[in-house]
Amino acid sequence: MAAPAAALVAMAAAVTACGGGGGGTAGQSTTPKTSAPTGGTASSETIKTATVGKLGQVLVDGEGRTVYLFEKDTGGKSSCSGACAGVWPPVTTGAKPKAGSGANASLLGTTSRSDGTTEVTYAGHPLYYYAPDGTTSGSAKGEGLNQFGAAWYVVSSSGNKVQMGGY
Repeated sequence: MAAPAAALVAMAAAVTACGGGGGGTAGQSTTPKTSAPTGGTASSETIKTATVGKLGQVLVDGEGRTVYLFEKDTGGKSSCSGACAGVWPPVTTGAKPKAGSGANASLLGTTSRSDGTTEVTYAGHPLYYYAPDGTTSGSAKGEGLNQFGAAWYVVSSSGNKVQMGGY
């Protein structure tokens, strides 16, 4: 009886982690953001605003990829690691992040992650990508989803969550 139960647990873990596209390397500092659709690091991440569908002007990275906040995060620290970071890779940087058009430089910062990487924050919120958005600018498939214990939202230039459709 223990073998079928263990197989079920393993299958559930695999299903939970699905959608990462890049497997277990998502969000690691050794994966360049430009070559992997699931995150990574740049020498200095740029955060700016762009119009994303009906959400209006929201925060995106320098390549136009939508970034999100996780409502489970507290005190400027990430609550997303392991399987969570496979689906929601952190926006990491190797230097001080830069404010692009529409973003407020005084709201940009960083936080140390449990794996030693440096994650970009905005208004105290650690920022993430949603792996199913891939490298497509203007995609916001993660808006309003409730995964890994809380909701995920795109971010306005003021640093607040943007809610659409009664999420």
